[in-house]
Amino acid sequence: MYENKYHSVNLSQLSFLVTGGGGFIGSNIVEYLLKYGAKKVRVLDDFSNGHRENLLEFHSNPSFELLEGDIRDLQTCKDAMDGIDYVTHQAALGSVPRSINDPATTNAVNISGFLNMMIALKDSSSVKRMVYAASSSTYGDSIELPKVEDNIGKPLSPYAVTKYVNELYADVFGKTYDTDVIGLRYFNVFGPKQSPDGAYAAVIPLFMQALKDNDAPNINGDGEQTRDFTFVDNAVQANIKGFFASEAAKNQVFNVACGERITVNYLWESLRIAANSELKAIYGPPRQGDVRDSLANISKATSLINYKPEFTVRQGLAITYKWFEEH
Repeated sequence: MYENKYHSVNLSQLSFLVTGGGGFIGSNIVEYLLKYGAKKVRVLDDFSNGHRENLLEFHSNPSFELLEGDIRDLQTCKDAMDGIDYVTHQAALGSVPRSINDPATTNAVNISGFLNMMIALKDSSSVKRMVYAASSSTYGDSIELPKVEDNIGKPLSPYAVTKYVNELYADVFGKTYDTDVIGLRYFNVFGPKQSPDGAYAAVIPLFMQALKDNDAPNINGDGEQTRDFTFVDNAVQANIKGFFASEAAKNQVFNVACGERITVNYLWESLRIAANSELKAIYGPPRQGDVRDSLANISKATSLINYKPEFTVRQGLAITYKWFEEH
């Protein structure tokens, strides 16, 4: 992973904080930063959602530091930013269904936790910029395709509300306190280290685990819903380029995707054929709060942070399936 280099500055002089670094996207960012010789990579995680095994390979690296803590505690956020140059804030409770089942906890982590990070950023004397995980769920009930950053609808779930509030807080803090923050609206990110376990696992690891176990997967609805699936390397690229993007990118929000969409049925068939499997999916009712169709316009990210997806969905699936077979 990460043969492509997405930075031109010398990382050996810089310290980074990755919140949620035990999670799927966070641990991939940690991998990139350590691979390219960052001076320090500090992870803040309480492992309520992330996985310790995602970080095991890094413990022997002298540049790696683990701080166990909860972003719902302001002092923890301030301590985590001490002496840090750049922050990537990936800590959150994802999943639309989880937010519907437990809106209070989703709100506490995703909104109160984010606000703590913004306050810590405002008070920090060392952090130059924070990049954070926004979400395509912010587009809500907007039927416009492709999705353009300035045109959003009304949220369809408590999770979507929390991610939109993050964007509002980031904007207000930028105007009020001159904080420097960049939001990345992820579109269905997938790849190595994404867990198929638990009630709220994403569709691609669930499909891959089903093929590995020869156990028919469940598809919500008719499977004709479309998604702009995005390989994790592309999301890591956006974070790295976001750190060092020009002043023009400051306090902006960007779509992070491939700019192509496929149906869930097509995704399943592609994986099934690749695995030479005869498994048939089981169809159930549509999932409450889900967006029907999703496709991103990525021209703003291309223009302002030089984001250029290096991996197609098909390429990413091949890499991810190989990883799943080996783990």
